Amino acid sequence: MKHHFDLTRFSAVWRGLVVGLITGVVVSVFRFCIEQGLLLVQWGYGQIRGNLWLLLPWLGLSVLVAVIVGLMVKKTPDIKGSGIPQVEGQLAGELDYAWWPVLWRKFIGGILSIGSGLYLGREGPSIQLGATIGQGFAEETHQTGADRRSLIAGGAAAGLSAAFNAPIASTLFILEEVYHNFSPIIWTTALASAIASNFISLNFFGLVPVLHIPYGRNLPLSQYGNLIGLGILLGIFGYLYQNVTLVMPGWYAKLRLPSWLNGLVPFLLVIPIGLLWPQLLGGGNSIILNIAGAPPLLLGLLGIFVLRFVFSTVSYGSGLPGGIFLPILSLGAILGAIYAQAMVAIGLMPAQYVTNFIIFAMAGYFAGIGKAPFTAILLITEMVGTLHHLMPLAVVSMTAYVVVDLLGGAPIYEALLEKLTQPKLPEHSGVQDRLEIPVFEGSAFEGHQVRDFKWPQESLLIAIRRGERQVIPHGDTLIRGGDTLIILTDRSNRAWVHHQIDKLNVVTT
Repeated sequence: MKHHFDLTRFSAVWRGLVVGLITGVVVSVFRFCIEQGLLLVQWGYGQIRGNLWLLLPWLGLSVLVAVIVGLMVKKTPDIKGSGIPQVEGQLAGELDYAWWPVLWRKFIGGILSIGSGLYLGREGPSIQLGATIGQGFAEETHQTGADRRSLIAGGAAAGLSAAFNAPIASTLFILEEVYHNFSPIIWTTALASAIASNFISLNFFGLVPVLHIPYGRNLPLSQYGNLIGLGILLGIFGYLYQNVTLVMPGWYAKLRLPSWLNGLVPFLLVIPIGLLWPQLLGGGNSIILNIAGAPPLLLGLLGIFVLRFVFSTVSYGSGLPGGIFLPILSLGAILGAIYAQAMVAIGLMPAQYVTNFIIFAMAGYFAGIGKAPFTAILLITEMVGTLHHLMPLAVVSMTAYVVVDLLGGAPIYEALLEKLTQPKLPEHSGVQDRLEIPVFEGSAFEGHQVRDFKWPQESLLIAIRRGERQVIPHGDTLIRGGDTLIILTDRSNRAWVHHQIDKLNVVTT
């Protein structure tokens, strides 16, 4: 019997490795420049406090930087915000853009915005930088369709991996939150890219986890009731953060400024923050470590939370290139410290577990806002560098997720994407492409035959992936939970067909 070698997965791995190595270098330099920029800005505010006459030229410099970044956004609107919704839309076929203008403008614009001390994160831009590198590699190697999408997804995973040194969580984030599908080729490419990118980043920044937080002891079972209380608090404030973030662009519109000049607002508002509290500048990495090392008093924590909640939404709502990933984690850490300090004050928790709750809250807040609990659990596990918190992380994340879901909250990046795009009408490019639709337990497809549904025009169900094998469907074929439907359509038609099938594939239980 002859053995047949299938090189599909091997090809996905080597392409992913190449994209990951390139992304690792680009994002590591991006991350380094932001860190040095923040140190320079903090030094600058220190000089101004000793020489108030320097405030005037600093004010002029801030306006100049805001205008430069604004012109970049005006020229290339796809660099606005975190970039994660744009990547999600690209993978769904709802939008597309030229990779090179986005790559260099996001790189420079992100450094200027995030490195200036605004409450923006590096992770979203890092994901978009990686995705554009994957897109560029696909263009240069003439990859199209599913292969092109796998490279974009791989680059996105590599970008997050280099930003946070969390390759496993980065891969899962792309599958769970961005691509919404555990396609074998996608996860193979994404994991290879994330590992290669992480290797490069570790050579830049060392082996210490990004959020290495020492703690006294593991949480005892007697304190698990407090995990539920923390999860409820995080869910409520997560829902509030979602809504404020989504309405902020509308508030900016009332200023009657040209939209590309909205960045003037956070660039000017950050000046008094820098003068009074320079240690609070930036996306939040140092804030998390400082609070975990020496938690402030409860009143101080409340003040820091209000400041960071308001200014992070103001910063992101302006449309400047920068993310909300790290600001979300920092807000979660502060909420965790607030809850723990309050419980300590009323005698319901020993003070030695405050640090533990700071760690748990980061995962719970992100799980609620992003509606991605698996990513939240793994991300904090990798960033903190210990497996001892898995059970408490899962309890808090699940609780926060359920609370946000009960309140009607949607995944934040999906909601942001909806504001960027509208479902496309059927189009025709003349080039065929494939669409992969997962069948979840409880969906309308489960337990029904193919002929029971009126499939969208311009689409053809060509295969059903069931485990490691593919079934050629016919009218009597029974669709099962866990299947993946492989649908052929026109490349320009993918988004429209996807929306039509989503209407059929509603989860009923």
